Amino acid sequence: MSTVTAIILARNEEKHIVDCIKSIQFADEILVIDDGSTDQTVPLATNLGAKVIPHPLNGDWSQQRRFAISQAHCEWILFIDSDERVSPQLAKSIQESIKGEPKAYWLRRYNLFHHNPATHGVVRPDKVLRLMPREGATVEGAVHETFISPYPQATLEGKLYHYTYDNWHQFFEKFNKYTTAAANKYKKQGKSCSFLGDIILRPTWAFFKIYILQGGILDGKIGFLLSIYHMMYTMTKYVKLYYLNKSNGQL
Repeated sequence: MSTVTAIILARNEEKHIVDCIKSIQFADEILVIDDGSTDQTVPLATNLGAKVIPHPLNGDWSQQRRFAISQAHCEWILFIDSDERVSPQLAKSIQESIKGEPKAYWLRRYNLFHHNPATHGVVRPDKVLRLMPREGATVEGAVHETFISPYPQATLEGKLYHYTYDNWHQFFEKFNKYTTAAANKYKKQGKSCSFLGDIILRPTWAFFKIYILQGGILDGKIGFLLSIYHMMYTMTKYVKLYYLNKSNGQL
């Protein structure tokens, strides 16, 4: 009989970890790879039957996920973030799929806020590759990592819910961290940066694409704000790259 290990990477996720683990109780093994949590994440996870393994993230999500794969004991692995929830229909689909031929499965992810409905623009539904046989699975990329599996791919029925941000403070913490990581990545790749093309024109196009073409305008005030901040995100990562290339990031 095929078995599945559910893997969660966590750091100070006491607000999310309980609901996350409750949504994956069908898993034969639940691993929480903990990056030095100082809140109640560890005891809450342990009380729900998860195995908590301390391991430093060191700013590299891919190495953390690869470490997690090395700790899994089941034939299949399911990656889920602490702010995500597996719906009952998706749980059923996962249980059925691991009985069949080895495949890597995409999950349909729906982004949610606690108090604001938004389903277009930057928070429109997407698909993420998260369920696959453990054999041959790996992860690459320090930020916005890529899951890799040698098996054929398919998409499962059912929804993966994602509580994107709890508050604006969290939003801007990720904003700063991700723009810095993106700029550093581009720098390592030897990417050039045009002030006009990348800092002025590219962000303008990013706003138009998200707000108009991808329907952010339909989400009202929150849709406008998220589209503006997407524009600023695009501008900020290229501003950081511009000054990395020009003066090693110094002003």
